[in-house]
Amino acid sequence: MNVLPNRVGTGKQALARNGANKNTQRLAPIVRITASTKLAPTDIVELGKSGVKVPCVGLGVWSWGDRSGYWGYEKEYGKNQSRDAYNAALKSGLTFIDTAEVYGFGKSEEFVGDFMQETGTKEPTDIQVATKFAPLPWRLSSSSVPLALKASLERMRLPRTSLYMQHWPGFFFNAFSNDAYIEGLAACKQQDLCDAIGVSNFNAERTRKAAARLGQSGIPLASNQVQYSLLYRAPETNGVMEACRESGTTLVAYSPLCQGLLTGKYAVGGPRPFGPRSALFSDQRRREVEPLISLLQAIGKERQKTPAQISINWCVCKGTLPIPGAKDAKQMEDIAGAIGWRLSDGEMAELDKFSSGIPASTGAPFEKW
Repeated sequence: MNVLPNRVGTGKQALARNGANKNTQRLAPIVRITASTKLAPTDIVELGKSGVKVPCVGLGVWSWGDRSGYWGYEKEYGKNQSRDAYNAALKSGLTFIDTAEVYGFGKSEEFVGDFMQETGTKEPTDIQVATKFAPLPWRLSSSSVPLALKASLERMRLPRTSLYMQHWPGFFFNAFSNDAYIEGLAACKQQDLCDAIGVSNFNAERTRKAAARLGQSGIPLASNQVQYSLLYRAPETNGVMEACRESGTTLVAYSPLCQGLLTGKYAVGGPRPFGPRSALFSDQRRREVEPLISLLQAIGKERQKTPAQISINWCVCKGTLPIPGAKDAKQMEDIAGAIGWRLSDGEMAELDKFSSGIPASTGAPFEKW
């Protein structure tokens, strides 16, 4: 899921501070970590028609360094656990990592850079990094996009990144800057700051328009990152999935586990997650989801897979690229168990049927703008 900074002023200052020169210092590698699992060809996908190839499941790192209180950073977990998740991702071969400049007001990007330095991993041979431009109110021109990417690259200590995206459509103060942002994204590619261009939280009309405008510059729209899961299937009916297919754009699915609701860890009447996220786990909501969780557990028992692994694999079988989050190595290892196999047509049909009968989770408001 994607969020704006709670306080715009604080976010601007923090992003500037986190892009300071202190981050250009190099850390000596501690240990070289390489993939111990070689992915099958069927578990490698191309981002749209960009030529950039990544694993069919990525790792979302919104929670790394989060300072909003949403994920419980520095209360339930810390940087060491994020480092463990990174190392587990490398070992599993799931090397596509999705971050953004607003995650932790730059901390998430810093962590990615730190972990790369510590393990001696290189972009894009060992790892493929995606990050995002935030269309904040003071950013009104196309030039703001490459400037933001350069700051992100400085935080991560990278010369370029595999994928760069617009995080959400501009609205209110910068509602009329969206065309300029697409031009700015194209400039990033032309300046060799990234290998591919994408968007996030774009509705069907915006997706088609972005693909057309980028196409005029000879640049394919590689991806549109939107919320998609067994509990939020709106892209199937609101035209987003169709628009992605028409333009040859990969639909990257964020929140494929519905922020933990599909893991089966949170039974009715049991403990809830830490902090504001607990609002999503009311007993009523968990009761609504219970039949689907039971089905996930039943399929998982037959396949010796967890509900999370079944849910992620369902997204893959739908032709999307899910990017579940992981706070620690255990969660990352669970995610890694979602690849190397596929659900059967019968299992997919059964999951489709059950999930369609459950009230959908709330989507991001950006999708309607």
